[in-house]
Amino acid sequence: MSSRSSYLSALISTKGNLSARGIGYLPSRFLILSEFASGSVDNMPMDFSMYLGQINDAVIAENGPNLAFLLRPTSPHGKDLVKEFRHPTKQSMRRYEGAIASPWDEIAISYVLTCAHIARKRYGEAFKEQTQLVSEQRLDITCIVLDIKGPEGSGFRLQADLHAKYNNQKSEAMEEAARVIAKAFSNCMTDRISPPTESRKWGIYYVVGLILKCYFRVGPFNPLSFEKYAIKLASRRKIKRISLSKNILRALQANDIPPLSAYPRSHQVTYRYYIGMLSFLNEDFVKAEEELTLAFYNCHVDAHSNQERILAYLIPLRIIKGHLPSDELMNRFPVLKDLYHPFISSIKTGDLAAFDRALDKLEHQLLELNLWFALEKAREICMRSLFRRAWIASDKGTRIPISIFSAALKVSGIETSEEETECFIANMIHRGYIRGYISHERQIVVLAQTNSFPRVVERPSPFATMSL
Repeated sequence: MSSRSSYLSALISTKGNLSARGIGYLPSRFLILSEFASGSVDNMPMDFSMYLGQINDAVIAENGPNLAFLLRPTSPHGKDLVKEFRHPTKQSMRRYEGAIASPWDEIAISYVLTCAHIARKRYGEAFKEQTQLVSEQRLDITCIVLDIKGPEGSGFRLQADLHAKYNNQKSEAMEEAARVIAKAFSNCMTDRISPPTESRKWGIYYVVGLILKCYFRVGPFNPLSFEKYAIKLASRRKIKRISLSKNILRALQANDIPPLSAYPRSHQVTYRYYIGMLSFLNEDFVKAEEELTLAFYNCHVDAHSNQERILAYLIPLRIIKGHLPSDELMNRFPVLKDLYHPFISSIKTGDLAAFDRALDKLEHQLLELNLWFALEKAREICMRSLFRRAWIASDKGTRIPISIFSAALKVSGIETSEEETECFIANMIHRGYIRGYISHERQIVVLAQTNSFPRVVERPSPFATMSL
């Protein structure tokens, strides 16, 4: 399977927060670290003593981005530390305890052990090391240790699950990660003592983003190696994970917290993306379109992959409303162009048979992405285009025999009887695609004198008929 096709099955997964590369100012008491921190720390070879010093400097300076970079397993110095210690253990690293202020000495030691596990592809052990660290330390300081490793953090949690699945072992790393981070969420929500500017509540939406990322993370860490196992793993756990998000959202609504607009834009975009996804899966398409649109227009201009994930679900909703994406937009996102171009082209030309062929060809991917139902509903717009072309070919008359529309379907490659064609036309009229009525006795369609085929965007409730 091509790399683009492999990536499609992972579009629902999220790569960290979905907006700006920095997360803005947050009180130092609740030290949230940016997942998009740049490598501002010098990339020279680093030994552990130098590493401890840089962590200590970053903590004293309250420099979250640098600290995030220092604690990310894929940062260059991670390999340097693995080479220095070769086979580190907690016992051999104990001599470094107290080298810097607690708990950062233990966090630094845990980082070395985690990097060593990852270097040897022991992803389950790497996850356990992080989980144990978070459980043993104060959550208000280290609640984000589970994710300060950046997007790769969630990656090797999934890798741990997939590796265990591949070896017929039991692993629930992603669920355990969500449970641990949920404790941090509870800590944030119950902070009623701190001054407003230092309240842990300013970290609520960041932590919610981490939890929802765990619930939604179903794509493979390495698509080429693990794709077929990821799909099976995802399909079994997806519904269970997503249902758990309801508890988090209820807690948000019941608590007295600042409005969403007061939080950093990156937190807002991440939250809106997941709310849009939940609404999409719950068939609340109006809210899904609203939230995904806000997420897309507020997403950082350089966050290409995140824009791509948002558009994967926003495009079909916009198509149903009658807004086809431009060629310029599609050219910016080749993966989405491969997925949606057959449908967009069919709608423009009224080629219903081509639309059906695309649905059949991409059925597996669309079902995995929960997009099949939405695109199947867009088939009505393709049929409307076909019937409109038949009407134009009949000199835009107001009385068109049903046989004309039936012939149009047959030319398009759809074999139907005139009775079935009459049923299709009735549905088109009922749903606002055609203005007129059917004379059953005369077997003709009587169209309105003006605006016989209203623009799709003019329908008052385009999502009203989208229910199973």
